[in-house]
Amino acid sequence: MPRFEPHPERRPALIAGASSGIGTATAYALAELGHPVALGARRTEQCEEIADKIRSNGGEAVALHLDVTDTASVDRFVTGAEERLGPAEIVLSGAGDLVFSEAHEMDPDSFLAQVNVHLVGAQRLVNRVLPGMIERRRGDFVLIGSDCADMPRPGMGAYNAAKTGLEAMGRQMRMELEGTGVRASIVRPGPTLTGMGMDSTPEVVGPMLEAWSKWGFARHPYFLRASDIAAAVVAVVSTPRGAHMVLVEVQPEAPLRKDDQ
Repeated sequence: MPRFEPHPERRPALIAGASSGIGTATAYALAELGHPVALGARRTEQCEEIADKIRSNGGEAVALHLDVTDTASVDRFVTGAEERLGPAEIVLSGAGDLVFSEAHEMDPDSFLAQVNVHLVGAQRLVNRVLPGMIERRRGDFVLIGSDCADMPRPGMGAYNAAKTGLEAMGRQMRMELEGTGVRASIVRPGPTLTGMGMDSTPEVVGPMLEAWSKWGFARHPYFLRASDIAAAVVAVVSTPRGAHMVLVEVQPEAPLRKDDQ
């Protein structure tokens, strides 16, 4: 049986959407394992602050501007990251934002913008990074999906459609990459407390949460932390060669039941 070369000890990681939430938590988690990280986002100042913290703790990090809706920006980010850290071993596609709306009420341009960030933005990274990984015959490309891809939630605007398309692309990539040594994986968060969508108003969020309860989505009030998703990403990319964690779904643990239940 063919033997796989083990992962290199030093695995440069490129993180899209690193300025907050899941991206930031993953950057810290990978840096703690000794992997150099390139933090990419439109908010470069926040990325630089995170990189400073990583470096002050003895890690290796660079902050670079990244707009996943711009093909040239993606190319500059990957080129700059690999020039400073070495060829990408790990890529996390986690850039995104969220605009709440009912599908029929959402302006088509806003709908398209969401798809451009969550789906096409990820494909831009795939297109830029995967050829090098395939040539080196190793690498982990992780897509941050959503449980909305499995169970669409009302009021999520284009998010449901974009994440469903993203996960479909991830499954397709797995088939197309089989035998190349490159692993495409999906980490699927359930409800997670991040900054995404938090600039919405109670007038929008309140009715949406009522609709979620009606359709059985609000089973309990607990939310995941960004660090919970980061732990799942680390588990995926740290799996020894020869095994492939294809899809990892993370849901918040329910509160403990009272003794009288």
